[in-house]
Amino acid sequence: MTQSRSFWRAVEAIHDVVYFAADVSERYGAIGLKGYWMGYTASRSAALGTPSPTLVTALFHGFAPAIVERALPDAWRLASRDDVLATRLELARETLAPALEGADTARIARELGRVTDGLDYAGKPLAAAHRDLPVPDDDIGRIWHFATVVREYRGDCHVAVLTAAGLDGAAANALSVAAGLVPPEQRTVRGWTEDEWSAAVGRLGTRGWVDPAGALTDTGRSARAQIEDTTDRVCAAGFDQESTGRAITIEDAIVAVAHRIGAAGAVPYPNPTGVPAP
Repeated sequence: MTQSRSFWRAVEAIHDVVYFAADVSERYGAIGLKGYWMGYTASRSAALGTPSPTLVTALFHGFAPAIVERALPDAWRLASRDDVLATRLELARETLAPALEGADTARIARELGRVTDGLDYAGKPLAAAHRDLPVPDDDIGRIWHFATVVREYRGDCHVAVLTAAGLDGAAANALSVAAGLVPPEQRTVRGWTEDEWSAAVGRLGTRGWVDPAGALTDTGRSARAQIEDTTDRVCAAGFDQESTGRAITIEDAIVAVAHRIGAAGAVPYPNPTGVPAP
């Protein structure tokens, strides 16, 4: 049994609050980091330790090597890993709190934690790294922590599917733009040059996935849908029976939280993750 798209989209929304907080750049700047993307790159990869640009580019997949290299390894010289992780968690707590008012936070945290207990982490390095971080001692912190593990689990599965389909980072992003899943400025957000982007669109055109104007073809639409369906199946294969049941049990509660996140504008749609609102 595959997990529902609503479940995955709700998990994504809960995790994503750390990327769209109004003062995110200032908060990372206060610990020594420079600019939004240095904060993003360092905070998302710090679960791995102080990784190199090459490793982070490989795991993130969709970002141009140059944009990662502008952030790393300088970030590890400017701020401590512990401060980066602590700042990220505090952003999550503060931004999630309004969406969790009145919710049974203890139950949500408990059930999401049990979901992560039943996952197969083989081949899911970002999920595994986040799973090994210390579990916060408060319900809101635990909800974000466990949602992040599950979110990165799907992300790791998705990267595996994209690479198996022969899509590099630029082409995967260009396909998402053509499909209308991400904003038109995705090229610059992910750091690709005009030449790199044009070449990526050309590779999609060779496969018949976009037309000469870069618009999605019926073949491309079918291929994009198949990528999502395959990601669903790959993800489901790593859930044991109990974690599958826990995901079903907690779905309505986390979807309600995600709706409140969206309604408050804490996560805008569409956004560069390419994940629709639940």
